[in-house]
Parts: sequence; structure tokens; C-alpha cells
Amino acid sequence: MTVGEQLRYWSLGLLAIVAFLWLFSGAVLPFVMGAAVAYLTDPLADRLERAGCSRTLATVIITVAALAIGVIAFVLVVPALIAQIREAVADLPNYVQQAREVLVGVLPELDQQDSFVRKTLASLSENVKEWSGNAIASIWSGSVAVFDFFSVMVIAPVVAFYMLHDWDKIVAAIDEILPRQHQAVIHRLMRELDLVLAGFVRGQLTVCVILGMFYAVALSLIGLDFAMLIGFFAGLISFIPFVGSIMGGVLSIGVAVAQFWTAPEWILAVVAVFVLGQAVEGNYLTPKLVGDKVGLHPVWLMFALSAFGSAFGFLGLLIAVPAAAGLGVMARFLTGQYKEGRLYLGDPEWQREREKTVRAEEVLAKKEPQDPT
Repeated sequence: MTVGEQLRYWSLGLLAIVAFLWLFSGAVLPFVMGAAVAYLTDPLADRLERAGCSRTLATVIITVAALAIGVIAFVLVVPALIAQIREAVADLPNYVQQAREVLVGVLPELDQQDSFVRKTLASLSENVKEWSGNAIASIWSGSVAVFDFFSVMVIAPVVAFYMLHDWDKIVAAIDEILPRQHQAVIHRLMRELDLVLAGFVRGQLTVCVILGMFYAVALSLIGLDFAMLIGFFAGLISFIPFVGSIMGGVLSIGVAVAQFWTAPEWILAVVAVFVLGQAVEGNYLTPKLVGDKVGLHPVWLMFALSAFGSAFGFLGLLIAVPAAAGLGVMARFLTGQYKEGRLYLGDPEWQREREKTVRAEEVLAKKEPQDPT
């Protein structure tokens, strides 16, 4: 089979996968989430097997532990988050009004009736009130529909259980159908991809959990409104390096300015929390838990999240990281192949002439008298 034929077959396969995900993005969401959970927990299952457990027992232990953690989080954390979300939506107009009063206190001329800024703020306040009334209804009827929610909650754990139990068999079955001529290269690429995903996804999820808990607890101790909501939001979006701290910091500082305008020391305390969180993340958590060999640049990751999210919705956000990692591995592989090919090195005759020229230049450099100074 020629290189052109191979490229056509691989391209058709890739297009078929993309078309399938685009057409059935809603239906495959629980299965993709289940597969992701199985992939992330497979190393733990392997460790339990090496400790003497059977694969079935290891899968049961992991599943029961995950369900216990999920139930505890749902009972203790989710109700508080929902309550804070409702309070935040209801209080948005008040925060806009407080922001207006702060601005007027700093710049009294903004309180003039015909001021452009005054009209803009009034319009913004009306828009926020309208948005506040429709926000929950829009979310309910949109991407977080009841059926989709329960399908994910019910189907994804079942898929994760069976895929985790049969993960080694699935990998062996896929390996069996790989083209023999390219099996070694595909194995190498898959190992690189696994290294990237293991280093980034598992490490970054741990960073997100630690930062989310730190921000939530620290802001709660300060007494900031919606501290738990802001903290978990900042931790969640810390999956994108630096973005979590920046967006969480801007959001929390804005709330702190409105809440603690007469006590600026508490505003500085909120700023200090996010400065400390950023310092710990950049100097300790990310280097220790993620490492510097994952090969995913933050800009490339943000583009992948935006592109896949626009194309496939929430499913795209889930597959954006592995897809970006896979494309990065393929780009490095193709770059290596390009540098070994004639397009980069030139034809053999040109290479021989180039080598002669280089050798002649080296001989001439050795013959030239050296400057005694």
C-alpha cells in the first residue's frame, strides 16, 4: 500500500470519527465521560491487581470509593453551591448599583443626569435585572436538561465500570487490528500521548481540587460573599493554567470592592489570597504534579477548548485536552518525519554538494592563520 493510499484511509477514518461525534454529540456524552473515568482510574486498578486483587475486585473497590466521594460531595457541597448561585443571580443588580455608587464616590461628575457613563450604567443595570430573571430558566431548558443530566449520572458510571473492568482487553483488541507495518510507530505515538495525558490531566485535576479548596476556605475565612462559589469556580477553571487565578481574582476582587469598600484591608486580603494561590500553583503544585514535559502550551490548550467547545458543545470541552494532546504528538512526529525527508534535506545530489562545500569551508578555516592577539 502506497503512502498516498494510507493517508486516504487514515483521513477517511478521522473524518468518520469527527462526523460521528458531531452528529451524536448528545448521545455519546455519557460514554465519553465513562471512558475518560476508566482511563484515568486504570493505573489505580493495575496497582490493586499487583497488590493481589482480581480485576473485578479492583474495579468494585474503585467504583464504590468514587460513588462514596460523589455522594458526600453531592450532600455537603452541591446544595451550598446551588444556594450561592441563586443568591449571586438575585444580588447582581445590587452589585451593579454598589459599583455605580463607588464610581460616583471616586468621580462625582459621573452623577450628572446627562452623563454618558450614567446612562450606560443604568442600561447595564436593566440588562442585569432582565438576565437575572431568565438565567435559571435558560440553563434549565438549555444544555443542562433533566434527561441529559440523569443520563450522565446513570449511564456514565455503568460505562466506566465495564470499561475499567475490561480496559486491558479493549486495548489488546485495538492492538490486534492495527496495521502490522506501522504497529511499532503507533505504539510509540500512543505511549507519548499517554505520557502527555497522564502528566497533564491527572496532575491538573489534582491542582484544580487543591486550589478550589484553598480559595473556598480562605475566602470564607475572610467573609467574602459567595466565597465557596468563587473558590470552586476559580479552582475549576484552573484546568487552563493561569486563567483560573486571573478570572477568579478579578471576580473576587470585584465582589470585595463592593462588599468591603469602607474596609480596604479586607480587599487587600482577598488580593493576597489569589497572589498566594498563584505563587503556590506556579512554583510548587504545577511543577510537582504536572511537570514540564507534557508539551501542551496554555495558548494551544485555550484554542483547543474554544474550538472543540464551539464545534461539539460540552462534549467538545471533554475531548479538547486529549485531542490537543494527540494533535501535539502527531505534529511532533510529522515534524520529525519532515526533517528526515527530501523536502527538508533536499535531493541526494544537492546533499553531496552541500557536504563538499561544508568540508571545504572547514579545511579553509583550518588553513587560515590565527590572529595572535
